[in-house]
Amino acid sequence: MSKGYRLTASTGIHKGDREYQQDQVILLSHKRVPGCLLAVVADGMGGRSGGRKASDQVMLTAKQLFERYSPTIDDAPATLLQLVREAHTVIKLTAISSEEEPHATLAAFLINPGGDCYWAYSGDSRIYHFHGSKFVKRSIDHSYVQTLVDKGELTEEEAKNHPKSNILVGCLGTEKEPPVGVHFIPQLRAGDVLMACSDGVWHYFSNAEIGSVLASLGPREATEFLIEKARSRGHGGGDNLSLVIVKLEPLDS
Repeated sequence: MSKGYRLTASTGIHKGDREYQQDQVILLSHKRVPGCLLAVVADGMGGRSGGRKASDQVMLTAKQLFERYSPTIDDAPATLLQLVREAHTVIKLTAISSEEEPHATLAAFLINPGGDCYWAYSGDSRIYHFHGSKFVKRSIDHSYVQTLVDKGELTEEEAKNHPKSNILVGCLGTEKEPPVGVHFIPQLRAGDVLMACSDGVWHYFSNAEIGSVLASLGPREATEFLIEKARSRGHGGGDNLSLVIVKLEPLDS
């Protein structure tokens, strides 16, 4: 690549202290276009197998859409919004054919070979952008406590420990259309790091802690460290954990 960086990446997933794994994570490299990546995290909810069915549908839809995606002619944000809508529809159809109520969060980012990046998310799985260890931006949860933070009634830290911190105001598979947050980064540069993760991961860390880990470790080591640390901080009551990290390493490093 002539962009002054190379992409390094890793995914991580762990059942945590739950009986079932309902999270799913995927990192797809475009088969025809080098430097084009799609990362997706989905946190499934809805009974023993309902949540897994929901997160599986998100992954299946992502694979199908990305196989057809062409960075030169297709619109990246439209593709991500299509992913949200199609996965939402399929999950609702799954609910009709089963006794469960499958729902899922979705956090996805797509990097084009030119270095532009698009996010789409629904629910409380998050996407983070750091430059080195410096926090740049994160997605805003579609959750009850986030609405209280937005109103100035809670701090971010209080929201994490609020008894209703797990209540969502929207996600995929519900009766109403899912809320979708979007974000655009016109140009990624060497030193940038992107991470998508479920709440089982981000719940246990401050932005500063995540930035420090992402800056000092490679993607594989960082995923392992964050999972291990989140598990120890969960004290036996931790959720499923899933994350994907993509680093833009300077070519001379």
